[in-house]
Amino acid sequence: MVEGPVGVLALQGSFIKHAEILCSLGVQTRQVRLPEDLQNCVGLVIPGGESTTMSHLIDDFALREPLIAFSRQRPVLGTCAGLIMMARDVDDPRVVPLGILSCKALRNYYGRQINSFTARVRMPFDCSSRPLDAVFIRAPGVVECGPEVEILATHRDQAVMLGQGHHLGLAFHPELGSDPRVHAHWLKGFMSYDRARPTGLPTNLDDVFV
Repeated sequence: MVEGPVGVLALQGSFIKHAEILCSLGVQTRQVRLPEDLQNCVGLVIPGGESTTMSHLIDDFALREPLIAFSRQRPVLGTCAGLIMMARDVDDPRVVPLGILSCKALRNYYGRQINSFTARVRMPFDCSSRPLDAVFIRAPGVVECGPEVEILATHRDQAVMLGQGHHLGLAFHPELGSDPRVHAHWLKGFMSYDRARPTGLPTNLDDVFV
């Protein structure tokens, strides 16, 4: 059982679909638009969308430092543009990433909207070995991964799912469909993380959320 709400960054993009998947797993969610919305959240989803717009909105809503501070204490799941925002570096100077994952993201690696596709991706954490029908929409590529990054899934020899600690980054959209396995895997991982920590955010983050 997840103790507390999971935040979903709700500035733009597919945040409602993520909330629906999490709710189907019995998890309370909270839309995050302001720094104070992060208070008492036990994890955060950064959804797909448009990464240049998302980067600007994060600054417009004074969320950059709160998000970075939150990620140091709590697990984050990022999909598509969310993965781009989680990266250490991005190949587009208009995007200022959060530096949560030790990797470089390449925008539109698989092409533009017209090049969107679905591919069967094997999930190594699923003992059934049943592939996931992964939706790629203007999906990013990932290069220059640090030694702390674990490549959890690939498509055509390109990393499409990364883990670093209790963070998870995906090049595709697991929320577009009815398969909850990616979200369930992330939740399972950070529930064990949460049991090892005191309840709620550490007090040294309080000033960030003022």
